[in-house]
Amino acid sequence: MFKEEFIPKNIIVTGGCGFIGSNFVHYVANNHPETHVTVLDALTYAGNIENIKGLSQDQVEFVHGNICDAELLDKIVPGHDAIVHYAAESHNDNSIADPEPFLKTNVEGTFRLLEAARKYNVRYHHISTDEVYGDLALDDPNKFTEETPYHPSSPYSSTKASSDLLVRAWHRTFGVRATISNCSNNYGPFQHVEKFIPRQITNILDGERPKLYGNGENVRDWIHTEDHSSAVWTILTKGRIGETYLIGANGERNNINVLRDILRVMGKAEDDFDWVKDRPGHDRRYAIDSTKLQTELGWKPEHTDFESGLEQTIKWYTDNEDWWRPAKAATEAKYKKQGQ
Repeated sequence: MFKEEFIPKNIIVTGGCGFIGSNFVHYVANNHPETHVTVLDALTYAGNIENIKGLSQDQVEFVHGNICDAELLDKIVPGHDAIVHYAAESHNDNSIADPEPFLKTNVEGTFRLLEAARKYNVRYHHISTDEVYGDLALDDPNKFTEETPYHPSSPYSSTKASSDLLVRAWHRTFGVRATISNCSNNYGPFQHVEKFIPRQITNILDGERPKLYGNGENVRDWIHTEDHSSAVWTILTKGRIGETYLIGANGERNNINVLRDILRVMGKAEDDFDWVKDRPGHDRRYAIDSTKLQTELGWKPEHTDFESGLEQTIKWYTDNEDWWRPAKAATEAKYKKQGQ
């Protein structure tokens, strides 16, 4: 159990204009007004300054820059008491098409941040993925735990596994005050249209038939991004230094059922979609056991009704076409080129 709660006054959130990063910034702004947030984001295609629009500039400050820029980190890290590291290249399809940016951002970027945390004695929390563990058989009763060996499948997950190992090494060798969380698949507002749920929703809104990889039996463990945010805050403030915590909400669903749920909620027939060729090395199943987080730190998910969360997400994309429209055509053109 934790001995004393850590209440950060000034935090840096890398990738704070991305999907789960911006949701975390909103969570902190809404629930912890005593904490000042510096958002550091390179604004790549997946980062959108609109994601933090409307938040108080007295509480949330934006810095446009790259986590690999050591000189920039020397300027902005001093004066902060924690770094929460969300910034990452995260789309599996992109990592298969071109792995290099994933090495740069996920491995070198993490190294630069760890060096800054070490230099300025700043607490560091590392956001990672359950994909570092590889996958599980569809009929396997087990779930991933903190003791599951690493077995990444894709260029994306291998670079995230590499970054996790760097964090552990910098904690053990240099005493960096670090924690790690590995989370299952997030859904909710502000997610780029290249991702599974937003792509299906926006295709239907555009009058296009959604597309499904392979046979649709691949299972993902879904969690609402607000639950992910509350879990990260819990780990940052209560977690034991040097520990890893898995974040999940018992949301296992196979892709075809998620797609059918979306079609049904949006008034379409459940078979109104097209099959496309499977992704190379496509992981079969992810499943998270978050017992350690729940028993040690007292965290519980609130969005446990997946269909209700999905309805809210569909409404958000329906109401915010101006947000996703600029990226839609280029995203679909890229998928078409890949035959997907």
